[in-house]
Amino acid sequence: MEALIPATTLDDGAVASPALAPRDSGIPGNRAIWVGIFAEMTEFALMFLVYFIARAHHPAAFHQGPAKLWTLAGILNTLIMLTSSFLVAGAVHAVRADRQRPALIWLGLGLVTGLGYPLMKVLEFRWNLAQGLTGQGDVFQLAYYYLTFNHLVHVSWGLLGMVWVLARLATGAYTAGNHRGLIAFASYWHATDLIWLMIFPLFYVLP
Repeated sequence: MEALIPATTLDDGAVASPALAPRDSGIPGNRAIWVGIFAEMTEFALMFLVYFIARAHHPAAFHQGPAKLWTLAGILNTLIMLTSSFLVAGAVHAVRADRQRPALIWLGLGLVTGLGYPLMKVLEFRWNLAQGLTGQGDVFQLAYYYLTFNHLVHVSWGLLGMVWVLARLATGAYTAGNHRGLIAFASYWHATDLIWLMIFPLFYVLP
């Protein structure tokens, strides 16, 4: 669709004819990434459905479950995901302002911060095993490992994607007028962050 730019008055008093300007009606990023995000959300929606069904049938296991987990690890992972998403958003804003170097710094920091998530998960899983949480126990443990491991897989894909967009940004592939690839990645990363914000309270907080 096209939008009309209001007529303007010229210096000699004549009225200029309205001009036609294109209106950006596209979705953020591209359609392919939103198909992927929809698939990701559908996958986790089904997992959350299983979670609530299991919780309804085994309330005692889910009531006692959060106390068995390393709560600090969950808090740190939440801070890592939120901070990394904020830094990625900063990179997008910098590119839109045609500030290439600051965008590289924002995105580089986002990658370094994001790498803390799998590192923290490895430490957390090691702690779990030391506490006897092997995943072969009650239904709470099974649900916890299934959802958090799947989320870790999606985060790992996102980190690989961040390396790719960082390399393209460094080579000047993204400009203020053309950075759909960066926005597509940012949309996926924020979606993955949102999923963790649902996982965290369900397993680490709610008794």
